[in-house]
Amino acid sequence: MALAGYGLSLLIGDKAWTALPAGSDQLPGFYQLIVQIKQGFIQLLRILVAPVVFISLVAGLANIRSITSLHRMGLGTLGYYLLTTAIAAGIGLLVVFYIHPWQGGAVIASGSLAVPDSSQSLRFIDAQSSSLGTIAGQLLERALVNPITAFMELNVLAIVVNALLIGLLLVWLVPAKSVVFKVIEQLSHLMHKLLGWVIWLTPFGVFAIMFDLALRVNGNIVDQLLWFALVVFGATLLHAVLVLPTIAWLASGLTPWVLLRQLAAPMLVAFSTSSSTATLPVSLKTAQDNLKVSRPVAGFVLPLGATMNMDGTALFEGVAAVFLAYLFGVELNSAAIIAVFIMAMVSSIGAPGMPSGSMSGMQMVLLAVGIPLEAIAILLLVERPLDTFRTAVNVQGDMVGALVVQRFLGSSSEAAVNTDETIQR
Repeated sequence: MALAGYGLSLLIGDKAWTALPAGSDQLPGFYQLIVQIKQGFIQLLRILVAPVVFISLVAGLANIRSITSLHRMGLGTLGYYLLTTAIAAGIGLLVVFYIHPWQGGAVIASGSLAVPDSSQSLRFIDAQSSSLGTIAGQLLERALVNPITAFMELNVLAIVVNALLIGLLLVWLVPAKSVVFKVIEQLSHLMHKLLGWVIWLTPFGVFAIMFDLALRVNGNIVDQLLWFALVVFGATLLHAVLVLPTIAWLASGLTPWVLLRQLAAPMLVAFSTSSSTATLPVSLKTAQDNLKVSRPVAGFVLPLGATMNMDGTALFEGVAAVFLAYLFGVELNSAAIIAVFIMAMVSSIGAPGMPSGSMSGMQMVLLAVGIPLEAIAILLLVERPLDTFRTAVNVQGDMVGALVVQRFLGSSSEAAVNTDETIQR
């Protein structure tokens, strides 16, 4: 639908329409309808930002409630997830600093019919800031806001901070069998269901957005997107064939070729379904049968990874935000780019394990630097094929994590005995 909207706009659209005021008699009725669909869809996305970000993060942290009883297993798992996500974000940083072939091409022009968007006023990373210290001060000022005010002002950073604090307090203070966690799980399921409905409506919104954006683009946006897709694919491939196999080799002694052969089944399922959650049954069986990971370790690490460990998502969102900032003429210095990748890492926690689930977290990253939410439609031109590959890498990271935690705990038999005893207590 994105290509259809873009192509139809090139065939019958007129750039002069963007200079006319809304409601003008000179505007074709079908174009006014397209603009209304575009505005309605973007407003729907804005409405969902706060609840989706808040509930996803709280639910993601709630899934680690067993950490207080599993001790070493929980700490080892979280340590591995944070390490690999940081490495993926670091690869993305290197890419945008040294490889940015999309420069010198299209820039989205503004027009009188642009969606009224307060993204610039919502940004909490100032382009004029010249140091990480200055940005840290800005982040602190924006973060220390009570949750009600944060929701009302759509202060995404404060929403994230409040969600993390509440989630950590729940994990630390509330018993694992408390009804509170069941309520959170149901709310998370509700949000995922709502996102599923929005995704069902997405083709219509994307068609309208791309039709209108095609009239505002100076240059060929398709070429820029192809370069962006190649860069993201290359960076994600580097993480998949170099970083993760190296970690697995250091932890278990498995050579990269043997590892990839053992993980072929779950990675193929992840590639075809674009869902970490849907791949879980195959991942669990492969971890126990092929990698010889104990049942308790696999049963803890893999479901948690399907919710929290999104290396490919963090890398994609960071690079995508910098790419879109260029297209929309949003200035970012080096310190701001680093802050963007930090936000991409945070937003990947609790991202829905379903096709295009990273788009919910992408909204948070865009708002951080003042990029209009309509930019998400541009990503959807190439997001689906990238999502299949990204999901396979996410699942690969989960499986390697099971190996690392197994080694962290000791031998397979010892880990199984120790964790079984801990769970029984």
